Amino acid sequence: MSLKLFFAPGACSFVPHSMLELAGAVFEPSMVKLHKNEQRSPEYLAVNPRGQVPVLVDDGEVITQIVAIVLHLDARFPEAGILPAPGPARTRALQTLAWMNNTVHPTFTHVFMPEKFSDDETVKAGVRAFAAQSYRSLLGEIEALAEKASPWFMGERPGALDAYALTLLRWGGYAGIDPTSLPATWGLVQRFAALPEVARAIERERLQLNVYKPAAA
Repeated sequence: MSLKLFFAPGACSFVPHSMLELAGAVFEPSMVKLHKNEQRSPEYLAVNPRGQVPVLVDDGEVITQIVAIVLHLDARFPEAGILPAPGPARTRALQTLAWMNNTVHPTFTHVFMPEKFSDDETVKAGVRAFAAQSYRSLLGEIEALAEKASPWFMGERPGALDAYALTLLRWGGYAGIDPTSLPATWGLVQRFAALPEVARAIERERLQLNVYKPAAA
């Protein structure tokens, strides 16, 4: 049995990347450099014709999309606590994971890549500004969840929600949002990043947790 993860530094692929490390899995990490358009190379498109990361290849089976990969890894490594065991806690975790993936994540896409939604410069500026405001509100919802975390989003064990929260909060810096203005999430993210297993993924991706830069006066 073999595992290979195609990931891009700083992308949402950090979620399965950190989960593989947290599970103690033996896997082959394969970096895809988005800034060099490697996701559009013939070699990568042969793996994922959509040209997206992450991709998990498990013994030849190609799996795409964050939620599907997280569910697969949870089934593969049930002892890792990637998601809670079946029951109400798992249902709550899955609804939060789906919301992060289908609402919070796409909102940031409007901030970071408005060219996906218009080729008009004025429209793109409007899309970016409006989405940044919406993203701030969504991070506020994550902050409310983090305030109730005990000590992690899913209870006693760190898992997929903590990894996604780290990614989403980090992206907030690119949307002009100071992560320290969300103290509960920022504290949880720092604790998660300090776990030795997670730190390995962060080092491999060379991530800076706080990318926020105050606007020039």
